[in-house]
Amino acid sequence: MFAIVFCIASADQTQAVKPKLKVASDGFPSGHDTPEGAACDLARAFIKHDAGLFTSTCIQPRGAGTSRDDYEAFLKSMIESMKQEAAKTEPSPGGPKAIGKVFAARHLTKDGPASYGYASFDFQDVMFVDVGVFLQNGDHALNRTLVIKDKDGKWYVHPDPDVSPLLSMGLNKESPSQQDFSEAYDIQK
Repeated sequence: MFAIVFCIASADQTQAVKPKLKVASDGFPSGHDTPEGAACDLARAFIKHDAGLFTSTCIQPRGAGTSRDDYEAFLKSMIESMKQEAAKTEPSPGGPKAIGKVFAARHLTKDGPASYGYASFDFQDVMFVDVGVFLQNGDHALNRTLVIKDKDGKWYVHPDPDVSPLLSMGLNKESPSQQDFSEAYDIQK
């Protein structure tokens, strides 16, 4: 009986331990250490029109051919769009204003995208994060962000997953996220 109780108690203690996560001043994750941090930095890049943050947060182009060309063109167009938005005296009404909600990262239901990432690009993991933002016009939007743990052990976003259909298969068919990121981590301020 003691052994059974001890095993149950040990299992409960193991499940209760959450990784520590220091959040940015806005109360949300930041940086390359977590998938949620990378996804939030992508949102911040658009909020602040910060092309440098955008570039450092995005996964570098991989492979060859049309997909790579399309991805490189997308990155360039987003940087140009950020510069144009930053030059405006009034922000675009549909532009992001602030992060409002961040859900815990989840793996895609299908195994194919992660397997493709491992085999083709040496990625360590492929997940997604749902990030809710408030818009300049008072509305809100939910952005589903594909996040990739590269071979350097850091998390990056793929801001245009449609150009990599094998890597993002089923992404937009996943069920709505339910778990807030703060439930998956021990938040440090």
